[in-house]
Amino acid sequence: MESVFGSIAQAPEDPILGVTVAFNKDTSPLKLNLGVGAYRTEEGKPLVLNVVKKAEQLLINDPARKKEYLPIVGLADFNKSSAKLILGSDSPAVLENRVATVQCLSGTGSLRVGSEFLARHYHQRVLYVPLPTWGNHLKVFHFGGLEVKSYRYYDPTTRGLNFQGLLEDLNSAPSGAIVLLHACAHNPTGVDPTLAQWEEIRKLMRSKGLLPFFDSAYQGFASGSLDADAQSVRIFVADGGECFVAQSYAKNMGLYGERVGALSIVCKTADVASRVESQLKLVIRPMYSNPPIHGASIVATILKDPDMYHEWTVELKAMADRIISMRKQLFDALTARGTPGDWSHIIKQIGMFTFTGLNAEQVSFMTREYHIYMTSDGRISMAGLSSRTVPHLTDAIHAAVTQIS
Repeated sequence: MESVFGSIAQAPEDPILGVTVAFNKDTSPLKLNLGVGAYRTEEGKPLVLNVVKKAEQLLINDPARKKEYLPIVGLADFNKSSAKLILGSDSPAVLENRVATVQCLSGTGSLRVGSEFLARHYHQRVLYVPLPTWGNHLKVFHFGGLEVKSYRYYDPTTRGLNFQGLLEDLNSAPSGAIVLLHACAHNPTGVDPTLAQWEEIRKLMRSKGLLPFFDSAYQGFASGSLDADAQSVRIFVADGGECFVAQSYAKNMGLYGERVGALSIVCKTADVASRVESQLKLVIRPMYSNPPIHGASIVATILKDPDMYHEWTVELKAMADRIISMRKQLFDALTARGTPGDWSHIIKQIGMFTFTGLNAEQVSFMTREYHIYMTSDGRISMAGLSSRTVPHLTDAIHAAVTQIS
């Protein structure tokens, strides 16, 4: 008998996660996966932070610990600590209880909850994303009920920010439109506005009544400083206006598989924040009822304890510094090799990813001939590189740009 699903077509692999699928099938000892954004040590191994292991041990050893359901909004200590981490513990918005924070399923879940809330309760359904942006943004917001448009962001000729184009596009956006902003370490380009440029963006957006929606996936992971990486968000919160912030602890605490994140909505008054939270519960309840307890408990344990918090900042800076070091090593190797072109963007960009400027044909060549895997837009994860693999990548890039235009 035929299956009732017999007519279903085979879906394509996710363009990012599909890179790992292809990598896993490759039997070459030279193979190198620079596709998925997960930190690796110099030895190419996944890393569980020591402070995370300590926090987990404390949780395991606590005889009073239960596995009961969390409230719909999640773990209270986690939510309070998350808002303080991104906004600053001295933020007037936090001190005046003007922030509605809910625990969500990492950054993706936070974006999705925020999207559905906006589709139900905000007068504008249009959301602008930077061009390019993380591929999943488009689907998350589309299925969350918003109409997705784009604004200019990356300039392929300079491999930097198209600031003029960005301002022009936001200026011509309809009043009240929602604008997605990468808080730091823009994915996939690694290109961020300067603080002065952020201030210009803020002034323009506030004058047009545009609603900022920050995606903060790399706080502390970009520069090594939690405060420096939160500056873009804090500039907007300091003017008393409203904004959305999605947070993820995947990268900065290495809690990828725990799916730990938060959505904070900064409101004008505590009363509005309370009503916003009540409506967020109505979005979450039929979606996944309430969030998981383990990952959020790890984060809350670390953020509440001054010694553990300090230990985390040291480990976090070490991860960020290793990525910065990989940028310098790759740039130096390409320069020494005399590889055609200007590669200074590698050390100017920030965060986990580098937008190499390689085209799809060159990427395909590098995969075929050198067993190096990355997304077809030429984005590479610097966290997947090591001193041992930099020469192999350098050889591949040199061959690709000299043999394929």
